[in-house]
Amino acid sequence: MKVLIVDDNQDLASLIKVMLEDEGYEVRSAKDGQDGYSTYLLFHPDLVLTDIQMPEKNGLELMEYIRSHNPAVRTIYMSGDLSRYCLPLEEEKKKYHVGVLEKPFSREELMSLLSQS
Repeated sequence: MKVLIVDDNQDLASLIKVMLEDEGYEVRSAKDGQDGYSTYLLFHPDLVLTDIQMPEKNGLELMEYIRSHNPAVRTIYMSGDLSRYCLPLEEEKKKYHVGVLEKPFSREELMSLLSQS
């Protein structure tokens, strides 16, 4: 499975990338929503693991752009402050295959969400 990680915290993105590569995933990462969209167009991942709050485009805006190409792409949103995004995340869950992780999260929480395909 191909996974795109989009997070402005490059240390966290690198850590998740290594974790997923160890599990056999093909992984690319991007530093913000704008970079994430460009990377998506070149990489065509099966799943996008994105932070919500980022410069340029936030994670919700990023997924809006990506879904204009692939409405069925699996998505996992990450945030340290999920309460700010309750309503848009509930809407996302009604329409799409969406998971949510609150930062900080464990390897087990991430792997559990990834296995729900």
